[in-house]
Amino acid sequence: MKLIIAYIQPHKLKDVKQALYQAKVYKLSVTNSLGCGQQKGYHESYRGVGLEVNLLKKIRLEIAVNEDFVEQTIKAIVEGAKTGQIGDGKIFVMDLHECIRIRTGEKGGDAIG
Repeated sequence: MKLIIAYIQPHKLKDVKQALYQAKVYKLSVTNSLGCGQQKGYHESYRGVGLEVNLLKKIRLEIAVNEDFVEQTIKAIVEGAKTGQIGDGKIFVMDLHECIRIRTGEKGGDAIG
């Protein structure tokens, strides 16, 4: 079992979800997050005062999958999120030691579904 965490641009969420659904990956968690990487933010002016905005809006996806869905999940995220520009995001893949479905008590890959 793996836990896939991806940070993507907010405007690409619809495309990523669509690509995941086509890859038969339906279960995911989505949260708003702030962060910066190679983009390093930008400067803007508010009422004549310059501001440096270095925490940019991102979307964090968390997807728990069984081993046989890892590659197609990653491929779908890349397909949906890629623009070719700095700031497209990152994907992290981690081992998931245990998963328990609260409703039924199922454990492991059966709990992921």
